[in-house]
Amino acid sequence: MRKPYQPPKSEIKLTPILHALSDPNRLRIVQCLAIRKEQTCSYYQKLNVSKSTLSHHIKVLREAGIIKLRIEGTQHYYSLRLEDLEELFPGLLPSIINIDEQLF
Repeated sequence: MRKPYQPPKSEIKLTPILHALSDPNRLRIVQCLAIRKEQTCSYYQKLNVSKSTLSHHIKVLREAGIIKLRIEGTQHYYSLRLEDLEELFPGLLPSIINIDEQLF
C-alpha cells in the first residue's frame, strides 16, 4: 500500500493551513484530534458527511501539514503535527483550536 503524501516540515506553509482550517468540518476534526490525540477516520462519521467527503477533508488537512498519518495494518490513524506547527507558527494552532464552534 502506498502511503499518502504528507509534506515535510520544511514545506509547510501558512496559506494552505488557513485554507484547510476555514471549513467548519475540518476545524471540528482538528479540535477532536486536539482532545483525543489520535483517531481513525471512523471516529468522524458523526460529522454526518459521506465517506468520500470525510476522506477529502482528511486529505486537505494532511496535505496542508496539519495532521499526520500512521498506518498500522489496515488502519489509518491520524494525529496533529503539534510540534512541527508550534515550531513553524508559534501559538497558531492553540488559538484556532479554542475557537467557539457556535460561531459556525
